[in-house]
Amino acid sequence: MKEIILDCMLGRCAQRRVLLGFASADILHAVSFADVLDEDTGRGYQRRFNARHSLDFRRYIQKPTSTTIPLTFNLRPRSDQAWQLVKTSRARVKLRISSDAGKVLAQVDCQHRLGHLGDLTVDLPFMCFIGLSEREEMEVFNIINSKAKGLSTSLLDFHDAQLSLDLAADRPELFIALFLKNDARSPWYRQLDLGGASTSGMKRRASLRTLQKAIKRFLAKTKITRTQSAEFAAQLILDFWRAVAVALPEQWSNPRKHLVTKGIGVYALMDIAADLYSEARATQTFDKQYFVAALADFATEFDWSTDGPLKGLGGEGGVKSAVALIREMRKKAKFKVVASG
Repeated sequence: MKEIILDCMLGRCAQRRVLLGFASADILHAVSFADVLDEDTGRGYQRRFNARHSLDFRRYIQKPTSTTIPLTFNLRPRSDQAWQLVKTSRARVKLRISSDAGKVLAQVDCQHRLGHLGDLTVDLPFMCFIGLSEREEMEVFNIINSKAKGLSTSLLDFHDAQLSLDLAADRPELFIALFLKNDARSPWYRQLDLGGASTSGMKRRASLRTLQKAIKRFLAKTKITRTQSAEFAAQLILDFWRAVAVALPEQWSNPRKHLVTKGIGVYALMDIAADLYSEARATQTFDKQYFVAALADFATEFDWSTDGPLKGLGGEGGVKSAVALIREMRKKAKFKVVASG
């Protein structure tokens, strides 16, 4: 690739310096990249690439009346002189990108518009931040896309986690959900969909958003963080889910045919965990064995299949009904024990 020179205007977008300019789509494609979240390493922040979305824009932008808002990039800091800004007047600069620089523009907001335009010479407008760090870039992406249709809420949750200075205090439910995702002892280990890309090949059982919302229900019902640390609550919830995987091995290992790891099951089980904790917190030491024994008395008798009593339940009302059904099964199990005794 030859040295690329882009003529730009230099100005400000609120409190940040930016470049404004126009360039051919194939050139912008050649010098830019999307920093997609790698769920295996935790690096990056963008959503997965959606080829269909990108191809729709490719078809549209070639129409006679097409147009688009400016593509948004960031020139990340580099120490190798890969890019330079050369002032030609007070408000104009040349962005010089060296021939061996590779891709220097991070695609803050244009991944899908630019993704399939590598061979098109259509001119496009662009705005480019200058020297934002990866963290600052993620903050800008969040501001632009926090209400974007189709953007994974789990990905936004992951961004919040990365940007928070004290996640355990700010959002304990998210802190605990990520603890379950990252701890190798957890049955949720690497099993939560964050909205990024993964090379692990493992099938995701639920989304990060689903689990953290269910945990939020548990925290609200037990008020555990008023007297205990978020770390204590995380360990307790980890032990509960480890017990679920032990007490319900078939249901856990076959998520396509059972609802234990689907939204309705996750929410309902966290409510049951709240029951188990609230009933015995004054006298009980909570660990995996305690939860296994408690679940074995009733959860194994419940029909968790996709054709069972939880089929079709959804929303807050559905969760309430699901919890009532499981509690009724637990009551019956207790009555059987008393009667047989």
